[in-house]
Amino acid sequence: MLKNLSILTFAISVLLTCGMSVQAQQYADILLLNGKIWTVNTKQPEAEAVACIGGKIVFVGSTKDAQAWVGKTTTMIDLKGRRVVPGFNDAHVHFMTGGENLASVQLRDTRSQAEFKQRIKDYTAKQPKGRWIRGGDWDHENWTPAALPTRQLLDDVTSDNPVFINRLDGHMALANTYALKKAGITKQTVSPPGGEIVHDASGEPTGILKDAAMNLVWKIVPPPDEAQMAEALKAAMKYAAEQGVTSVQDMSAGAAVLPVYQRLLRNGELTVRVYGCQPLAGWQAQSLVGVEAGFGNEFLKIGGLKGFADGSLGSTTALFYEPYLDAPSTAGLPADEMIPESNMQANITQADRAGLQICIHAIGDKANSRILDMYSEAMTRNNTHDRRFRIEHAQHLTKSDIQRFAKLGVVASMQPYHCIDDGRWAEKRIGAERAKGMYDFRSLLDAGAVLAFGSDWHVAPMEPLMGIYAAVTRRTLDEKNPKGWIPQEKITVAEAVQAFTLGSAFASFDERSKGSIEVGKLADIAVLSDDIFTISPEAIRTTRVTLTIFNGKIIFERK
Repeated sequence: MLKNLSILTFAISVLLTCGMSVQAQQYADILLLNGKIWTVNTKQPEAEAVACIGGKIVFVGSTKDAQAWVGKTTTMIDLKGRRVVPGFNDAHVHFMTGGENLASVQLRDTRSQAEFKQRIKDYTAKQPKGRWIRGGDWDHENWTPAALPTRQLLDDVTSDNPVFINRLDGHMALANTYALKKAGITKQTVSPPGGEIVHDASGEPTGILKDAAMNLVWKIVPPPDEAQMAEALKAAMKYAAEQGVTSVQDMSAGAAVLPVYQRLLRNGELTVRVYGCQPLAGWQAQSLVGVEAGFGNEFLKIGGLKGFADGSLGSTTALFYEPYLDAPSTAGLPADEMIPESNMQANITQADRAGLQICIHAIGDKANSRILDMYSEAMTRNNTHDRRFRIEHAQHLTKSDIQRFAKLGVVASMQPYHCIDDGRWAEKRIGAERAKGMYDFRSLLDAGAVLAFGSDWHVAPMEPLMGIYAAVTRRTLDEKNPKGWIPQEKITVAEAVQAFTLGSAFASFDERSKGSIEVGKLADIAVLSDDIFTISPEAIRTTRVTLTIFNGKIIFERK
């Protein structure tokens, strides 16, 4: 009932909130001149100048013609030949969690269990007794050997605090003994459907919990209050502005965080446009109050639903047709939402019939194939409409399923940074031949599918330029693939930029209002330090955003 009320409150608030419109004035509020502007508009691919009024773009053209828009109060920016692109739209983030993690213990770049332990020790020493230690984003694949950590590694440095720190993919977490005891997890505790409690040789829990098993601890972790959530979102927005990100599609925008987004919007503090997705299993809460896909305004929308078909490759819970090479006893785990599969099919079909958008996390080839089957079944059962089904990650695909993305009109919502990260170790999991079906950017585009790029932050950095670098070069982070890992799946800079702008806008039903620099569209713009279209692809990695414009106002400028 509370969830229904929260969504109803949001719906009423949105109806009372008007989006910005072009003001009836002759001169520009802000004018960008002498640039190399990549518009992502096929009718006018490049320009030199852009004029904005009241949060909208009113002119795109030459610097000479732009002079007509200069007035006494116009802010003029001489780009001096710098490259300009539309504001980036990150199609897959976990925004509040990412903001929370900015203030938590940082474990992503630890290179050994010893360093991992030392950072936790140092961080915990500064916390009051009893406070939960969360976040972390550790990655054991950075260690030699790449062995999973255990609770014993933490216990002597965290005896006064419960610890539950997640692997960077969010599908596995490590609890210390304190946390396991609080959750009541013992040798006798049975793994829940869709999850795994990892045990040692004596049958005792190691502290590693995978997928649905993590809920055994999460259910006892005290949730943040509204003030804490607001601070987390503000930290996330600051980070987004620094990266030229002006829109995000939040895959974790549950009923608790929606009021916080509303408050930020009402107070004029929201500096990123949000498309919030809520859990698929609770689709009735939105349908009950008449919400459909894309409900909201230019700043805050809902109507998307996030579901899970499986886990992750790094946690050996991604669902495959064949077993893992390094864990031959398993071919992965279906998510609890897939047990039985008829539950997932029913939720997809009924939510689609209600006009809501479905976005399903699928990593393994079997998981992707089964979700495509379910989407096809829902399309057969329901009336034809602009549904824009999505698969989040679409990481491992069979050749026949690549064609089905285009045939069914399913958006491939992918995160290219994962390619250069996972590529360091993926072949030990599934072998070189099966790995050829990973991150099929080129094949999907050639088949006619729509790519919507994102980061999966907090799992990976929310840095679109790094994502573009990854999609264009496919050079793994360990520099062991200088010509690219699975190089036949590289795409061009223009294609990668489009996937991070217009492709992402299409994925959230927003291509008419943003995603390209065109007259009448929202004035969201990123200015880059280097011309990513002419420098070497390898140099894109060091390119930075120097200026971010959101709703016609400068929200970030790199000194």
